[in-house]
Amino acid sequence: MEYHVKDLGLAEKGRLRIEWADQSMPVLRLVRERFEKEKPLEGIVLGACLHVTTETANLAITLKAGGAKVLLCASNPLSTQDDVAASLVKDFGIPVYAIKGEDKETYYKHIHAVLDGRPNITMDDGADLVSTIHSERRELLEGIIGGTEETTTGVIRLKSMGEKGVLGFPIIAVNDAMTKHLFDNRYGTGQSTIDGIIRATNRLLAGSTFVVSGYGWCGRGVAMRARGMGAKVIVTEVDPLKALEAVMDGYTVMPMSEAAKVGDIFCTVTGDLHVIREEHYRVMKDGAIVCNSGHFNVELDIDALERLAVKKRRIRDFVDEYTLSDGRRINLLGEGRLINLAAAEGHPASVMDMSFANQALSAEYLVKEGKGLEKKVYRVPEEIDSEIARLKLKSMGVRIDTLTEEQKEYLVSWEMGT
Repeated sequence: MEYHVKDLGLAEKGRLRIEWADQSMPVLRLVRERFEKEKPLEGIVLGACLHVTTETANLAITLKAGGAKVLLCASNPLSTQDDVAASLVKDFGIPVYAIKGEDKETYYKHIHAVLDGRPNITMDDGADLVSTIHSERRELLEGIIGGTEETTTGVIRLKSMGEKGVLGFPIIAVNDAMTKHLFDNRYGTGQSTIDGIIRATNRLLAGSTFVVSGYGWCGRGVAMRARGMGAKVIVTEVDPLKALEAVMDGYTVMPMSEAAKVGDIFCTVTGDLHVIREEHYRVMKDGAIVCNSGHFNVELDIDALERLAVKKRRIRDFVDEYTLSDGRRINLLGEGRLINLAAAEGHPASVMDMSFANQALSAEYLVKEGKGLEKKVYRVPEEIDSEIARLKLKSMGVRIDTLTEEQKEYLVSWEMGT
C-alpha cells in the first residue's frame, strides 16, 4: 500500500484518539453498523480531500466498512493530525497522503496521489480535489459518479462551476444540510475557533474587543462564543440582512475600516478574498491579533502585511509577529490558515458526528442515484437530513412528539380553515 505520512510510530497514539472521538459519534457508528452488513459502497473507489483528524478517521473507517476503497489526503497543509494519519495507514489499511506543515508542492502531490487511484466518488472540503480534476486530470471525469462538498467555501466554488456549465459531475452540498451547517458551522466553528485562538495566544478574551468578519452560521457561532467569554463583539458585514440580524442579536455592527481602529482580536469567517487589507493593518492597534477561520487563508491579505513589515519573527507557536515601520506589532495566527485546526483540534466529535453521517449517507445516495443526476450542485436529500436528526436525538435520549392522524389531515387540508 502506498502512503505518505510523517511517522508510522505515532500510530498507537492516533488509534487511541480515534477511539476517543468515536465515543462521541453515535450516529456515524449506527451508519457504520449498517454499512458493515449491507456493503452499499462495494467496488467504489472514494477519493477524499478532508482535514485529517480523529473525526475524519472515523468517517474513513465507516466508508471502508461500507465496501469502499478509500484514499485520503489533507484539505489544508496545517490541519493534519500526524498520529491519526499514521494510525489510518497502520491499523486500518487506508492509504493516507498528509503531513502537517507540508509545503504547497507536497500538498498538490498528495492530491494527485489520491487521484491516481481513479476515484468514482470525490469527497471534498474546499473543492481542491474537484478543481484539480477539472483543471489537470480531466481524463478521470468519465469514471466519476459524483462528489460531496463539506464547506461553504467549496460550495460557492462548485455552484459557480455548475452555473457556468463547466462542472463535470453532480455534487451534493453536505454543507447545506440543516444537520450540518446549523450545528457544525455554528457550534463547532464557534467553540473550536475560540479554542484555537486561546491555545495559540493564551490571551484573556474577557474585556477585549473581538471583531468577527462575516455573520453567516460560522460567524454567528464565533460571535456567540466570544461574547460568552466576556469579549465586546463587533461584527462586520456586507449583507444588510445579516448585518441587521447581528444588530438584533445585540452586537455592534460597523465597517472594517472603523473596526480595525478599535479591535484587539480579529477573526474572518466570510469565504471571500482580502477581507482584512493593507488599509486596515495601517490603523490597527499595537499588538492586534489577526486570524482566520474560513477555509482558505486568502481572507487575510498576508502579502500586504509582509510588505508593510520591517521585521517578522515567530514569537510563539502559531504566532507570527509583524513589526511595522512605526513600531506597531500585528500578530498573525496560524499563517492565516483555519485557526481552529492549525492551533487546536477542529470541531468536537459530537458535532462532526452529524456532518460525517451526512457525508457517508450522501456517498451511498450517489451510488444509487448519481448516474441519473444532472451535473450541478444538489442539497442533501431531506430524508437523509431528517434521519440524521432522528438518530442524533435518539442517541441523546431525547424523545419528541408525533403528529396525530387528525393533525396530519389538517396540515394538508384547505377546507377546514379557521
